[in-house]
Amino acid sequence: MKRTLLIISALVLLAAAAFFGVKAWQLYYDRKVPNFGTTAELYIYPDTPVDSVVARVIRVCEARRPASVRRAFAEVTSVKPGHYTVDPSNPSIYVSRMLSLGWQTPVRLVLSGAMRSDGAIARKIASQMMVDSLSVVSALQDSALLAELGFRREDVFALIIPDTYEMYWTDDVRTILERQKKAYDAFWTEENRRKAAAQGLSQMEVSVLASIVKGETNYEPEMPTIAGVYLNRLRSGMLLQADPTVAFCFDYEPNRILRKHTQVDSPFNTYRYAGLPPAPIQVPTKACLNAVLNPAIHQYLYFCASPDFNGSHRFARSYSEHLANAREFQRALTVRLKNQNK
Repeated sequence: MKRTLLIISALVLLAAAAFFGVKAWQLYYDRKVPNFGTTAELYIYPDTPVDSVVARVIRVCEARRPASVRRAFAEVTSVKPGHYTVDPSNPSIYVSRMLSLGWQTPVRLVLSGAMRSDGAIARKIASQMMVDSLSVVSALQDSALLAELGFRREDVFALIIPDTYEMYWTDDVRTILERQKKAYDAFWTEENRRKAAAQGLSQMEVSVLASIVKGETNYEPEMPTIAGVYLNRLRSGMLLQADPTVAFCFDYEPNRILRKHTQVDSPFNTYRYAGLPPAPIQVPTKACLNAVLNPAIHQYLYFCASPDFNGSHRFARSYSEHLANAREFQRALTVRLKNQNK
């Protein structure tokens, strides 16, 4: 009997040792041992159930021991929304803490390309951040919010500085726009303010003219030359007669600007009203802003698209020279269209 009790006691001790040994190993593994087979990005939306997050971590991050992930999240009651990067070197406990405490990985917000409306800006931001496009449009039209940032509703295109920004995916619209204000202020160094004054322009007028340059070309080497053309027109008292300003009056719907379009009665129509339009007509790039601040010095007053159809332009000092360039372009365009229709 006594021997039986000793055997039972020994077995119980062995079982206990094995149990606690397993628990100790699990604890060590969960806390210290890398448990994932690949680097993976996780986007967690608000109110996502913990069970769904666990299943996604196991699947997307290729968990080597799924049970370890489940143990790590056993006491987690909620996870914070955000963008997270799981690395193969991460143990399970680290990942559970990362998601429950909100240790986000920043995302890259890329603002580039044509942004000619509030909707276009909103779609670009909403496609990369957690905010929805309607809230972005609302903010871009919020006069009180824009006034806090030093802008008017009609000047909002000038606030956006195309670039790549590191931000948190969950940042709200105010934070995103405040980041743009920082970028705007950073661009307007004392040197750039002096350059604007040398051209006889305010900061906003630089943005307005730069938005026209953006409407004329995406070919950066020619931007200073085009900026110089418009500055020459301004200084000589000529109408700017910039097609992009007319296109703006029609929400950029016409594929080509015709004479009938240039008759529209709008302060943005530079075929009818002298000087710069009252606000930017789209978001100008840094290259366009720099082109206005550092224009090419020349006597050109006219330009038209090159018959080479390579995105460049032909420039002219006189109207007769400009008409000759325009006729050459039209002839090349006619041939091009005929060849396309064959």
